[in-house]
Amino acid sequence: MRFAITGATGFLGRALVLRLARDGHHVVALVRDPVRARGVLGAHPTVVALADDLAVTRAVHAADAIINLAGEGILDRRWTTARKAALRASRIDLTRRLVDAIATRPRPLPALVSASAVGWYGDRRDDVVDETAAPGDGFAAELCRDWEAAAEAARPRCERVVRARIGIVIGGEGGALATMRPLFRWGLGGPVGRGDQWVPWIHLDDAIEALVRCATDPGLDGAVNLVAPTPVTNRALAASVGAALHRPAWLPAPRLGVRLALGARAALVLGGQRVAPAALARVGFTWAWPTLDAAVAEALRGDPDAVQITAAPAALPTSAYLAARPPRYTLTARTVIDRPLAEVFAFFCAAENLGAITPPDMGFTIVTPTPIAMAAGAAIDYRIRASGVPMAWRTVIDAWEPPAAGRARFVDSQARGPYACWWHEHRFEADGDRTIMIDTVHYAPPLGPLGAVANKLMVAGELRRIFTHRGRAIRLRFGPPPSADQRAA
Repeated sequence: MRFAITGATGFLGRALVLRLARDGHHVVALVRDPVRARGVLGAHPTVVALADDLAVTRAVHAADAIINLAGEGILDRRWTTARKAALRASRIDLTRRLVDAIATRPRPLPALVSASAVGWYGDRRDDVVDETAAPGDGFAAELCRDWEAAAEAARPRCERVVRARIGIVIGGEGGALATMRPLFRWGLGGPVGRGDQWVPWIHLDDAIEALVRCATDPGLDGAVNLVAPTPVTNRALAASVGAALHRPAWLPAPRLGVRLALGARAALVLGGQRVAPAALARVGFTWAWPTLDAAVAEALRGDPDAVQITAAPAALPTSAYLAARPPRYTLTARTVIDRPLAEVFAFFCAAENLGAITPPDMGFTIVTPTPIAMAAGAAIDYRIRASGVPMAWRTVIDAWEPPAAGRARFVDSQARGPYACWWHEHRFEADGDRTIMIDTVHYAPPLGPLGAVANKLMVAGELRRIFTHRGRAIRLRFGPPPSADQRAA
């Protein structure tokens, strides 16, 4: 299928692009900043500037499905008059623009999936609401109502218009947990207000699968709640986050303080909705993460055994780089990928794809002109942010061994950047139709003897986060490995 997507560089959009690539769909990302988008989306999607009206119209005409996820963050800034106008424009005006382009198609669009939010329902206290419920009151509900109305205007030229009312998305590198995690790590987390308000939530993996289902399942039309089947209270959410981070979750944020800090936005966190995913249940959708504790633990910790960091061994690989820059630590990560070796190697040896599997807050941007011919001796320059500090990084390919006899390998080392030593071996081994990928990183933090302190306080944790995110992105792009039962069959 051919997909056109807005909001492709956002929290949901990045994951969706990876997921659609898994099934071989062609994706066109309609973006405001094509250069930034190419850096974070990788080599797979076609990138089209929203400022190019003709190119946008062509993409809309060619699409089999459009997924409209664009919209500025509703909690990011105070709701001044100007901010409310910007929130409406980023949602409603862009949706109307897509609808206008759809109206000029020579044939009807099979499916438009346009994002909305559970804010449609307003504060419903303990009432259980499904897709048949009327809209609530307040700015957020009015915004969702007008947003959905703009999408519905496409129905004369669409076979299906799905209005995806998305709950709070639980994921590792964005969404609600990105703002909650720092407070809880400092032991300052807890329920908001009374804590008895309902939180309609969904794990990122399930949100992405539900969006794909909305685009491809003819049984879904109209409003669809993208939430887990088990809504929880705000107090339960706080407890789950505290448990996952091994921190207390008892310090409440008082209602008055929340109102003073957030202004009118406080209604979004002090109120809630007990939302039922009736439409998804009706078509037999299966949630990979139906319970909150497991979903939050995966989002905040990932697989605790997936990434290991130890002292560097005495016996190191033969390498002039390692001889000149002795490492202090070794990181290893083993990933089973449910795809053949040739396909996996082709993805990882394309430098342009590195941004697609790097945490978004690192601001990864390739400076070297692309495409890059990969071979021993090739140098690649890019920019990153480390702990919020922008810096340049140059990597050099030290070894390059493409697939042969069921194996492949390449090594890159840091020629310029923040580490005293960084030597990263990517090893690939065929396992039938699957691939086992083994990452080995020998590294030393900067600052000499102080590097041990830096590693304990910050560096090791940051590297675990980066490689855990990488594992999640790989899972989205290639699919999870077979279960134990599937392997035994």
